[in-house]
Amino acid sequence: MILIVDDKKENILPLKKILELHSLSADSAESGEEALKKILKVNYSLIIMDVQMPGMDGFEVVETLAGSNRTKDIPVIFLSAVNKQKKFISRGYESGGVDYITKPVDSDLLILKVKTFLKLFEQQKELKNIRDILSKEVEIRKEAEENLERKVAERTRELLEKNQELEFSNHELQQFTWVVSHDLKEPLRKIEIFTKIIKDKYLKEDDKAVDYANRTIGSAERMGKLINDLMDYSRLSSVVLPEKMELSEIFQEVLSDLEYVIDEKKATLKLDSFPSLKGVPSQLRQVFQNLIGNALKFSKKDVAPIIEISCERISTKEFNSALSAEGKFCKIVVKDNGIGFDVKYLDKIFVIFQSLNDRSAYEGTGIGLAIAKKIIEKHNGLITAKSELEIGSSFIIILPLY
Repeated sequence: MILIVDDKKENILPLKKILELHSLSADSAESGEEALKKILKVNYSLIIMDVQMPGMDGFEVVETLAGSNRTKDIPVIFLSAVNKQKKFISRGYESGGVDYITKPVDSDLLILKVKTFLKLFEQQKELKNIRDILSKEVEIRKEAEENLERKVAERTRELLEKNQELEFSNHELQQFTWVVSHDLKEPLRKIEIFTKIIKDKYLKEDDKAVDYANRTIGSAERMGKLINDLMDYSRLSSVVLPEKMELSEIFQEVLSDLEYVIDEKKATLKLDSFPSLKGVPSQLRQVFQNLIGNALKFSKKDVAPIIEISCERISTKEFNSALSAEGKFCKIVVKDNGIGFDVKYLDKIFVIFQSLNDRSAYEGTGIGLAIAKKIIEKHNGLITAKSELEIGSSFIIILPLY
């Protein structure tokens, strides 16, 4: 549940509507005092806080929350249309806020930040729960194994210290997620390494403890992948000058990177000839690596993947445009014979954090196609898909040649 705090109803209603469109439930308070009363009764996962309000202002409310063990870890995003000066933004972070957004705000960016902070908050809770469970298991083992007790206690203390470091890092880094999110990788790597050491050396005889350790390792790996994908997504907002490039070279680089998976799956790839165009090579390489990687990942069991990549020159920037040898656009189609998807979910697949498949069977963060869509749009292009369950999918891209 998200709490919106603003003294003006006309500000609360559109925010609630934006959150509801993304299936995020929201509550509201029209003053700082009302917000504190509600927070005492309800466990909120995120607070969107106005700064300038009669009575207690937003800074005072957040400083009050920071003084309580129960509420100090609730992420708070300041949202203000008036207090845009650096001194107000600085005070927002100093009071305990994780971000400070000035109006007018990009609704897509707001939702992206909200979902990111919610994800980090839930990840933090999960790590705390697993840490507590592991501590209890260690206490049980201490009674039966005197010689192991000291080593397990030492390793457990180290794990708790690393967890506390991660919690502190999460609290600080949430303020600058889009700039320094790579700083989270190192503590995550240490949690994974130390948990593996504990599991392999001290928990072999306890299946339940091994299961909890494996969950911790899995959580750390998923978090690392999410950070990488979010960094990729956030980089797309920066301006990069396009350059003349050969699409055929991009595809060869992608196939080289995916060579192991292609061989492992015994996949067949059929490539057309491709024109040169102006673009950002690293970004377009990411698009086609994602599409071809998905075609390999979502292949049918015991059926060798067949991936066809065709290219046609067309006259206009439309999916149904006529072919033209002098056309200023190219239409690229990445077609596979995989598991496919129901076309009624077409709009959903390009939305960040959305996944149509069972994540226990198919790994992923739900960001790849959102990144692809944003890259293609930054190249003044279009992307869509056609699919049929158990038949396969075709992803269609239109890019300008000049």
